[in-house]
Amino acid sequence: MSHSSLFTAVSLGLFAGVTASAALAETSPLEQQLKDLDSFQVIAHRGASGHAPESSMAALELAHEWGADYLELDIQMTSDGELVAFHDDTLERTSNGEGHINDYTLAELKDLDTGSWFNDAYPDQVDDAFVGAEILTLEEIFNRFGQDARYYLETKSPQLNPGVEAALVKRLEAFDMIDTGRVLIQSFAQESLLTIHELNDKIPLIQLVWYYPSEEDDERLVEWTGVTPGPQEITDEDFQAVAEYAVGMGTNFIYEGEEVIDAAFIQKAQENGLPVHIYTINETDEMQRLLDWGVSGLFTDYPDRLIKLTE
Repeated sequence: MSHSSLFTAVSLGLFAGVTASAALAETSPLEQQLKDLDSFQVIAHRGASGHAPESSMAALELAHEWGADYLELDIQMTSDGELVAFHDDTLERTSNGEGHINDYTLAELKDLDTGSWFNDAYPDQVDDAFVGAEILTLEEIFNRFGQDARYYLETKSPQLNPGVEAALVKRLEAFDMIDTGRVLIQSFAQESLLTIHELNDKIPLIQLVWYYPSEEDDERLVEWTGVTPGPQEITDEDFQAVAEYAVGMGTNFIYEGEEVIDAAFIQKAQENGLPVHIYTINETDEMQRLLDWGVSGLFTDYPDRLIKLTE
């Protein structure tokens, strides 16, 4: 080979390498997040809520330390417009307060003890450190974990939290959580998800569904809000309609001891561009069964169990 040919060959090789590197470099963090949804996702349900009070800093710290892919939280709005992580619409189950969470200011909610109930409910896991745990604001969570975590946030009970979508998008933008591929927004309310998209169409959305027997015919399954037909009747077109605005679906697997979806449902959703995340799976035998079905991710109160299975 002549010197000129050798130079040309080397130059072309270097150029190809540079071009390949440039192509790799062009994958944005948001695009990478969406690619990662093709892999199995460990979703820590309200943090590691099998080990510590749900939605508490202790539960989130454990899930993060163990390497969960997402910290999953329900976002509600206080009467003075602050966003907090709290599941129930009412305070009684997981705090020493009472009434609707939305009727209280952040300062009033901060006075509540949201940890002691866990010690009462799980006497074999008592930890004095849980006593007095505070309701967390979304900002406190972002300040603690920042860009080192991914967040799977639900617009909870949007009918009770008017304006929650705008407030949430504002916080996500302020903390630069969207372009950096740090957040998924989930909701049972399709309208809430579409509102999020109107505010910022780059935010990836997850449509939550809940299947259960129809009151008229218990042999026939229906979906809670009617966003899709029941699993026996769902078509490619139904999945595609969801895929027009969402990047995945979150569904129950069991209703009152009876399975409501199967491996074929998961496969059909995935073939139509919708990864399927199943809530909330805590027993390892069920985890393994769903892994064998090829599910895209699981919500769990015990991310440590799930991580051990998927290692």
